[in-house]
Parts: sequence; structure tokens; C-alpha cells
Amino acid sequence: MADDFSESLTPPVSPFATDSQNDLACARPPCFCCSEVKDEALSTDGYISRGSLKRLLLRLDPAPTEYEKDTVEIFGFPWVTETALVESTKLLFGLFSQKVYRLENLVQSNSHDFGKSVSTNVMFTTSTTKFQCVCRCFCISVFIWMSGLCRFLEPSVSLDAAHPHPYEELESQFPSALLEELFSITLLTGRLKDLPASVQSSFCIQNHGRILPPSWHLLHLHLDVHWSVLEILHTLGQKMRGQVVYAHQFVNLTGENLTDTSLFEEHLRALLCDLTGLAMGKYNKVRPTDALSSNHYSCLCTKELWVLLMHLLQHRSKVLRTESFWSYMNSLLRPLVSGKPAAENSSGLPSHCKDPVGFTWWLITHLAMLGQYGRSGTGLNEVRDRELQNLLGEKDGLAEEQVRMHVHCCLSLCLLWEPSTSAVSVLWDYYSRNLNGSFIVPWLGVSGLGTVCKTPLALLEQARSCCAPSPLCSPGHTQLYSSANSFHIFLRVLALCLSQDGAGGVPQRQIKGRIYSKFSSKKMQELSETGLLNFLLLFLVVARQVELEDVANRACDLLSLLPSNCPPSHRTLVWRGQLSLLLLFQERGLDVAARAEWLAFSFSETAKEFYNKTTEVSRRLALWGPLGSYLEGVAEVFETSPSLSLSEEKLLSEGFDWLLPACRQSELNSALGFLQTVLAQLRRVHQRSVQSAPAPVWAPTTANVIKERHLVVAAALWAHFFPFLHSLRLSQTPPAQLADAAAGFTLLAFDLPSSAPQDLQPHPVQSIMQCFGWDDMVQPILVTRYLPHMLQNSDLLSSLSSASAQSLSVRSWFRCVLQQHLHKNQDGTDSRTGTRRALAEQLSELTRLVLRLPEVDALLQRAGLPPTAARPEPTSALETFVKAVGTVYSQLQLLSERSAMVTRALDYIGDILKHIKPYMVSRNQEGIQLAYWIVGCVVKHWSPLLATSKAQQLLFRLVDGLLLPHHLPQQDRALRDSLPLFLQGLSVASSVSQLQSSCLKQQLCSVIHRYLDHFLPAAPSMGVVANHPVLLGACEAAPTPQGASLRRTILEVLCERFLQFKSRAPPPRLSSVLMFLLELLRRNGDTDVSLLTLPLPSLLRCLMLVNEPQVRKTSTDALQLVVERCAAAAAGGPCMQMISENEGVYDRQVYGVLETVAILDPTVVEALIPSLSLSLRNAEHKRGLGKNITLRSAYMKLLGLLGEGGQAEITSLEGD
Repeated sequence: MADDFSESLTPPVSPFATDSQNDLACARPPCFCCSEVKDEALSTDGYISRGSLKRLLLRLDPAPTEYEKDTVEIFGFPWVTETALVESTKLLFGLFSQKVYRLENLVQSNSHDFGKSVSTNVMFTTSTTKFQCVCRCFCISVFIWMSGLCRFLEPSVSLDAAHPHPYEELESQFPSALLEELFSITLLTGRLKDLPASVQSSFCIQNHGRILPPSWHLLHLHLDVHWSVLEILHTLGQKMRGQVVYAHQFVNLTGENLTDTSLFEEHLRALLCDLTGLAMGKYNKVRPTDALSSNHYSCLCTKELWVLLMHLLQHRSKVLRTESFWSYMNSLLRPLVSGKPAAENSSGLPSHCKDPVGFTWWLITHLAMLGQYGRSGTGLNEVRDRELQNLLGEKDGLAEEQVRMHVHCCLSLCLLWEPSTSAVSVLWDYYSRNLNGSFIVPWLGVSGLGTVCKTPLALLEQARSCCAPSPLCSPGHTQLYSSANSFHIFLRVLALCLSQDGAGGVPQRQIKGRIYSKFSSKKMQELSETGLLNFLLLFLVVARQVELEDVANRACDLLSLLPSNCPPSHRTLVWRGQLSLLLLFQERGLDVAARAEWLAFSFSETAKEFYNKTTEVSRRLALWGPLGSYLEGVAEVFETSPSLSLSEEKLLSEGFDWLLPACRQSELNSALGFLQTVLAQLRRVHQRSVQSAPAPVWAPTTANVIKERHLVVAAALWAHFFPFLHSLRLSQTPPAQLADAAAGFTLLAFDLPSSAPQDLQPHPVQSIMQCFGWDDMVQPILVTRYLPHMLQNSDLLSSLSSASAQSLSVRSWFRCVLQQHLHKNQDGTDSRTGTRRALAEQLSELTRLVLRLPEVDALLQRAGLPPTAARPEPTSALETFVKAVGTVYSQLQLLSERSAMVTRALDYIGDILKHIKPYMVSRNQEGIQLAYWIVGCVVKHWSPLLATSKAQQLLFRLVDGLLLPHHLPQQDRALRDSLPLFLQGLSVASSVSQLQSSCLKQQLCSVIHRYLDHFLPAAPSMGVVANHPVLLGACEAAPTPQGASLRRTILEVLCERFLQFKSRAPPPRLSSVLMFLLELLRRNGDTDVSLLTLPLPSLLRCLMLVNEPQVRKTSTDALQLVVERCAAAAAGGPCMQMISENEGVYDRQVYGVLETVAILDPTVVEALIPSLSLSLRNAEHKRGLGKNITLRSAYMKLLGLLGEGGQAEITSLEGD
């Protein structure tokens, strides 16, 4: 018997503690007390924790260490321990009644002053009274044990029947007297339901203090009394060993039979009825969402009482073959479920219940959870199935909030007990009639809508969750009401039933047969979108639990009954369900060829309709629903496949040949995203198979078979996707993911080169890179996204270590940097926010990777210009690269090396004018400015390289196309920024070239002349002249031979084109030209005489012929600079030339100019005195009129500025 009771009867309660805890103290007998209890643990002073229940069921002494003295004090009076109960039965029970009356009086007196504090004296009296009453009941149990009632079960053989002893007579009458007193106690206490509301409200006391009201004590005393009566009657029955005890005096007075058994039954049923009524009152206040998380008991004492009754009745059923606890509950709840009047012995349930069936489910579930230690609920299967039948049988239109709670409780019972096939059958009969229902509880809002399965994997995951319900009492289980509808909860019940031991047995075949039988052709055609989703989820659950192939075949057969013209939304669900089955096949390692072919054919037919030009736009939009869903589902099939060896390639059918050309931009992005997923998974799986351990010698074909399967998948991708990608590569507005997909194919060709089509052989990787990365016709937005995929793959990069491949990559990068402002949105607007930003990011990444190429890195290192930034700015990086190429070329000594470097450099930039042309056509200002600047950098830093015979033609084309076109483009800003670079480079090139120096020099002069004139202001303006691009190109901080050569050319052009007088008429814009000349001389510290004397004749002529103050001032300032830097040389040719050219014509003006020179530097003019005097005499001689007094006066004025030499010449002249 002891083995039947473990240390924990009803988890989490542990009723039997250690032996020291089981020892009962007389000062504190077990009783119902929840005042100090927290959480859900039972009181340590209760009947279970103190071991009272265990001793009762094991027929042990309730208090083995107590009542061993001869006397005992009860109710304040001493009693003889052995005889008190027999001799003073009525007196003891009378004292007990007095205590009960006294406690009731205290409750009544306290209720008159409700809401005020109760005096400590009253509370103490109340607590004492209750304690005495408990002691009384406890003593009865002890005295029953000690009185040795077992003697009455044997025939009296030793006593004289004629003269019995008085005590023996009392002993013989004791069982009957005890029964009558117990009956009187039941009449005294009455039913729990009849207690005043003020007393019943004590159940609701949440925050227990040290002082409790009398009503709380009275209420818990009633619980103690009700349990003690049952406990005493049970013990009495055991001692009598089957003999019936009659209440003789009660029978004589009333004529009605009263036995220990009848009293036990009556009191038990009344107590169960009252506890059920209390639970019903609580249920009426419970929301359906909180049903399983809300307890059925009012306080922990009633919970303990339920546990006591449950164990007592289960024990009696096992030992005495009486009704079990569940049998009692069955008879009590049956009338409530059926709606019929309650039987007489179970009357007293409240008449009002908001949902009798729901309450029954709720109560049964909580009671089952309370007694789940035994996991035996077969006694209530009948009422469970009957409730389902009454609720769902032949009824439609039931409220989902009720059905959901009932099915939720049914699931809880199935988790506690064995699942019931009959329950599943009843539930399926209901749901088969209502499969199209949405099963929504409106007041739950969004949380009650359940999970929306948008992909096959999500649908399969939902089926998995149904097949693996959360453990009982877990949050996942208790929250099912809010997170799942009743149909999904039913599927959990179905999965539990199908997963019972004995798989494939009769119950499973019966359930499958019932499910199959409900679907006819008419039924399938009547399915709505919701009904079809429920159908698919149902078959997925069944397929997971039983024979997969059989269920999948039946599902396909039934889906084929759907009408051919079903809405696209239905087709979406059908494909989603089929793909979920494919995922399930993959889980089991089964080949999917047959089902994949069926799906692929259906997909192809839909894709053809989508492609058809006669299909209406609205129809095409609707068809994209299933087509897009197919892409998502197939992607999941590939992603979840561990080996891609189960015929997954059948899903990649010719339907894609129809689908891709018909897609709009957003649809194409989805299709290309799908393609990338498949490509990545194929490569991932293939690499995993290659890197895995080698196959054993006895099974060498395994790896080959897997590789063959991968080649088949790759062939399907090449056949149905790559031609379309190839056709898009030259699009002006390529989709963003085209580059990613092309990169995926390139990497696939690298991993599986034999899978590529013949037109890409024998080097498929290079062929694809030429198409998408190196072709100058491909848009930069595509190239900058494609090439980084390739360049960041170290294995592929090592296979492309040839110089040509790297040069082509650099060339593409160069073009992309040059054309980074070219891209436009599809609507023709400037893409400054979307595509432009993406291009900038992609170009930055491409720049970083190009600079890491071995060839480029070697150039930068050799030139001493390694990149410093982690992500260099593309334009700056390109300038650095151009500088590096020019620097390395200048360092080379061997002619062969220099020639090879020229070839490489030309390969890097390609047809640069062709790359610039789109800017010119579209007049993209940003692009034109960038193009001029980049070409200017090339011309400047590569000038020696471009001066070679191989590159001169490119240089001529650049100058003719950008600087000397027939019609000067309106690109002032671009020219201002880049012209200095061009001038510096052309100057160096013209000085380096041996064969074409004159041509280059002529081009340089033409450029200078054109842009000197173009940017020279009409009116003199220092601000404009100071920022003249030709001036900026000629200026340098420290003079260099290259700079001096450029300035010489500029001075030559100035003098020849801008300072030539026509007769006495000055050239146009003379002030601006002289201002430019002055700035050119001032900003550069040239000391070369030949350079400085170039503008001197023009300056002297300006001083001689122009009287405008600004011209004279500017000319004088410029002349001063020249004279200061080369006075001795200036005294020669230029001044003598001026004197000889103007002799006899502008003699006086010549003297005026020389006066200016004399003021600046007299020594210059002193050297000219002989020539000036000779010129004067010659002029007078030619005149033939003697001395020219006016001319001599002007000459003498000049000589007066020349010091002693001048005075001597004056004396000489006066002597003539």
C-alpha cells in the first residue's frame, strides 16, 4: 500500500515530507489554512503536507505519538482518553456545536461593524474557537482508531448476552451514535453554498494579515468539518470491514434509513456539488483568453480539498471497488452538458451559467491538471466525447470563441490523458462542414487572426508546430486561445492522436479514412481561399504523422479536382501547399521529381499566359501573385536542400523563358533575387561536397553522382536564365540585381566550368567578364556592381593573374570613374538620390579593390604613391594612379620597357574620347567638368608618354576634340579648371617630342591663342585677369625649365597675336592684354634674357604710340620689371630696333619712351647716346633745313636725364 503513494502526489505539491515533518504536534493539528501561503504551494499545516492524507489511505494511526496519556483535555475539560468518546459522545458533540454557534455569533456581531478594525480580543477568541473545533474533529479520528471498533466485526463469544457490561453496551451502540452525531453535524454546518455572502466573501481575501476576520475562520472551519466527516466515515467503514452501520435512533424516529455509506455518499455529492458551484461562479467572471490560466478554486484551501477528495475517491475505487472521482464528476456534469434536469443526488448547482458546456470543459481540464500525477483520465472519456458531440454534432454557426475554448480544453485533456479517436472524429465532422470558416474571434483583434503563412516553409512550420504542441501549463499552451484559431488547435489534437503508439494501426487508418471521405469533387470546388489553406494545413499535419507518400498522393489527387479556371489566389495556395510537401519530402530524403514536374508544368502554363501580349493588365497583375509565390517557394526548396540531389532542378523549367521577358522592373528584381538564391545555394552545396571527406574506396561513385546532379541543376540555370541576362547587359537602365546574378553565373562557371554553354568555352569566366565587366558598352552602374564580386574572390583573382585581365579591369574602372555622372533614372531625371548614391558606393568599393590588384599595387609602390585611405575617393584615387603611371614611365630607361609601358597606359584609358562623348551630347555639366579634369591630368602627367609615336595620335585627338573643336563649347568652368593641366602637359610634350615637335608646338600656340582670347575680359579687370586659366597654367612658385618654356610660348603668342599695332592703331583690349602680361611677369621670377626681352618691343611701342593713362601705366610697370631683371641686355637690340624703325617718323615719341626708360635705368639709355645723336643728325640732313630746333630740344631733354654722359653730348650738340 505504501508503494502507491510517492513523495509528490499532485505536482507541484509535495504532500509527504520527511518523517520529522510528519510527526503531528497536538498543539497544531492539520487543518485548512491559507493565511500564510504564497504562490500556488499548499499550506504546510494542511492535511497533505502534514501527512494526514497519506496515513488515512495507508490505514495508519493518524497521530501515533499523541493521546498516550490517561487523560486528555478537550474543550477545556479533562477526559479519560480511552473511554471519553464512547461514554460522552453526545456531550462532546454538543460542546463542539456550542463552539460553532459561538463562532457564528462572532461573525454576526462583526458584520454589524463591517469596514472597521476588529479588536484583538475578538480575533484571538475567534482563532481559539476555530482551533478547538479542529481539535475536536481530530480527536474523533484518533478515538475511532483507539476504540478498537474492529471487535464489532467478530461474533461475541466471550460475553454474557444476558448481563452485558454497561460500557460494552455503549461500545456496541457507539457506531450508530457516532453516525447520528455526524449527521447532526452535517445539518448544523449545512452546505457551503448556503453560507452567507459575507462568509463566502472570505474566499477572496488576497492579502492575508496576522489578524483574520471571524468569517475567514468560520469558512475554513466548514471546510475542515466537511473533510473530517468524510474522513471519519471512511475510517468507520474500513473498521467495520463491510458491515453496514445504521443510525438506529434516527430510523426509529423518522422511519428513513441512514447508514454510514448513504451519509458518505450524500455528503460527498453535496460537497462536490458545492465546490463545483463555487468553480462555476468563478468561471462566470473568466474571459475565454484566460480560461486555462485561471484556476477553478477560490483559494488554496479549496484546491487542497479538491486534491483530498480526488485521492480519497480514487483510493476507495481501487480498494473498495466504489465509484471513482471521475465517475462522480461524470454523473454530476452529465446533466449540465445535456441540459436536462439534474438528478436528485446532485442537485444544488447554480441555475445560471453563461456557458454550461464551456464550464464543463474548463472544470474537467483543471481537475485533470490537478490530478495529472496519475495520467489516468479514461473515466471521463465518455463525458468528454459526449460534450463534443453535444457541442459540435450536426451544428453549424457556433461562436468561435466558445468552440476555441472547448477545443483548447480538449487538447489539454489529450495531453494529460490518451488522445481519443472518437473525439477526433467528432471534431473532424464539425470542421469538415465548416472548412471554409475563418474561425475568428472579433473582439480579439489582430491577435486573434492567427499566423498568416506567406511561404511554403512558413506553412510547413505551422504544420510542425501543430504536430509538436507545447507542454501543458507552458506559456505557449496557455496562450493558444489568442495565438491560434480552433481549427489549428484541432490539428494539434489530430496530430496527438495520429502519433499514438502502434503507428499504422487501426485508429490511424480510421482517421485517415474519415478525412479522405469528406472530400469529394463538389467539396473541393466549393473550397474558398481560407478553406483551401485549411485543407493544405490539414494534409500537411497528416502527412507528417503517417505515410507521407500516400497522403501526398491523395492530396495531389484532390487538388486536381479544383476547377481549371480557379482564381490566381487559389493557384498560389495550391503551389504553396505542393512546395510544402516537397520540403517535407526533402526532410525525409525522398526524390521529388514527380511532384516537381507537375508543379513546373503548371508554372509554365501560367507563365505563358503572363507573357501573352493579349493578356489584360489586370489579369497579368493577378497572375504575378502565384508566379511570385512560386519563386519564393522554389527558393526555399533550394535553400533547405542539403545536397540538391533529389531532382530539385525539375522546378527550373522552361516557364522561366516566358516569365523573365514579361516582367516589369519590380517583378524582374524578384526573379533575379530568386536566381541569386539558387545560384548561391548550388555553389554552396557543391563546395561543401568538394571539401567533404573523400568517398571510401568501395563507394567511389557517390561524389560523382552528386556532381552529376549539380551539373544538371547548373545546366537548367544556364539554359533558362543566362540568355536573358545576356540580353539585358547593354540596357541603358539595367536592373540593380543584374550584376549580382551575372556575378553568380561567373562564379558558377569558375566552380563548374564544364557546365557553361559552348559559346562561352573554353574560358567561360573570361567570356562572362568580358560581357558584363570589360565591355565599354556596358553601363557603369552595372560594371561597378559586377566587378567587385569578381575582384574580391581571391581564388578567382589568382586564376586571372594575367596582365591582360588586370588591365581590362583597370580600364573598366577608369571608364566608370570617368562616366560616374552619366547615369540617369529611367524617367530621364538626374539620379542624385537613388541610383547615383548606389553608383557612388559601388564605385568606391571597386576603387578599393582595383588598387589592391597586383599590377596596380606594384605601380603605386614603385612610384612611391601607396593608397593611404581605407576607402579612397574614386576621383582622387584615379589621379594618384595617373601620376603613378607617369612617374614610373619617367623612371624607365630601357626603350623596350618604355614602349611596353606606353602600351599598358593606352590599354588603361582605352578610347577615352568615346567615353566622354555622352557627356558632350547630353551637356551634363558635372560630367563634362570631370572629363576635362581627368583628361587634363592624363595630358599633364603622361606628357612624355603621350609624346611618343604610339600615343601622339591620341594626344592630337584629345587636343582637337576637347580644346580645338570647330565650335568652341560653352564649358567655361570645365576649361578654367583643366586648361592649366593641358597647357603644362602640352608644353612638356612639345619639348620632348623629336618627330612632331613643330606640330605639337603649333597646337600649343593655337590653344593658348584661343583661350587667351576667350577668357580675356573686354574691359580691364584685375580680378578676371588674375584668374585667367592660361595665366594660372603658366605660373609656378619656383621657375623650372618646363614652366619657362610654357611662358616663352605664351609671350610669343601675346606679342604676335595680341600686341601688334596696325599703323598707329592699337590692338583691341590692349589694357587687358598688358594687365595679363604684367601679371605673368610679376608672378614668375624668370631671369632668362631671351624670355624677358620678348615682350620689350611691344611694351616700348605701346609707350610710344598710346597716350591712354592706364595703358601707359601698365606698360611702364611691365617695362620696369623687364629693365630691372635684364638692363644690360635690354639696352641692345630692342631699343636700337625701336630707334631705327621710327627714325624720321616718331623721333619725338621715341625720345619720350626713352625718357621713361632713363627714369627707370639711365645706364640703358646712356649706351644709346651715340646712336641717338647719329639718328638726329641723319634726320636733319634728310630734312635739308638745318637744325631741327624742336627735335633737338626734345633730345636734349632726354640727355639731361643721363648725367655726365648726357651733358657732354649736349655740349657736343651745341657746338654743331
